[in-house]
Amino acid sequence: MTTSVAYPVHVNAATDPRSSRWLWLVKWILVIPHFVVLAFLWLGFMVVSVVAFFGILFTGRYPRALFNYNVGVMRWSWRVTYYAYGALGTDQYPPFTLAEVEDYPAHLSVDYPERLSRGLVLVKWWLLAIPHYIIVGIFVGGGAWAANRSENWQWNISGGGGLVGILVLIAAIILAFTGAYPRPLYDLILGLNRWALRVAGYAALMTDVYPPFRLDQGGSDPDLSVPPPSSGATPETLT
Repeated sequence: MTTSVAYPVHVNAATDPRSSRWLWLVKWILVIPHFVVLAFLWLGFMVVSVVAFFGILFTGRYPRALFNYNVGVMRWSWRVTYYAYGALGTDQYPPFTLAEVEDYPAHLSVDYPERLSRGLVLVKWWLLAIPHYIIVGIFVGGGAWAANRSENWQWNISGGGGLVGILVLIAAIILAFTGAYPRPLYDLILGLNRWALRVAGYAALMTDVYPPFRLDQGGSDPDLSVPPPSSGATPETLT
C-alpha cells in the first residue's frame, strides 16, 4: 500500500488584528535594511545551492549545515515578505535572524531529507518545475521568472508584482478606509505565497516531493498528503 506524507515545505502565518491603516505607505522605507542584508544572504544562497547540487549528485545527501542556512534565508525572506508588500500581514517588524522566532506571526520550516535522488537533481530545478514556474510567474510577476532562477522569487514578491501585488494593493486600500484586512483576501494572498514557497523549496533542491497544483488558502498550513518521493527519504522536521 502506498503511504503519503505531509508536504515538506511548511508555511504558516497569523493575522495581526492591530494593523495600522497607514503604516503600509512607508514600509518600503522601513524594510530597506532587510533588503540590504538579504542581498548578501541570497548571494550566499546561490553559492550554497551550487555546492549542495554537487553534494546531492555525488552522495545523495544535502549537507545539513548548508540546508539549514538555505532554509534560514527562505524563512527570513518570508518574514519580510509577510511584513511588506507580499502580504501586509503584520506591522510587527521582522527580526534579523535566520532562526525561527516563535512569537513572530510568519513561520517557515522545511523537513530535512535524509536521502535525495541523484538523478532528479539534474532535472527538477530547471525542467520538471517549468509548469510551476509559469504559474508562480503569474502570481508574483515576471512571467515565467527565468525558469532556472527561483532565487528571484523573494525580490519579485516583496516588490508586489503580479497577481499578489494587485491583491495586496486592494487589501491596503480597504485597510486604509475600513481599518480591517478582508479575511477572504488575506486567505487568498497567503495561499498564493504558500504555492510560491513550495515551488521555491523544490527548485532549491530541498525535496524530491513534487509541489502539488493546489491553492491551500489561509494562514495555517493544511495537513496536505502527497505521495512520498521514490527515493524513500524519511524526512525530519527542521525547526
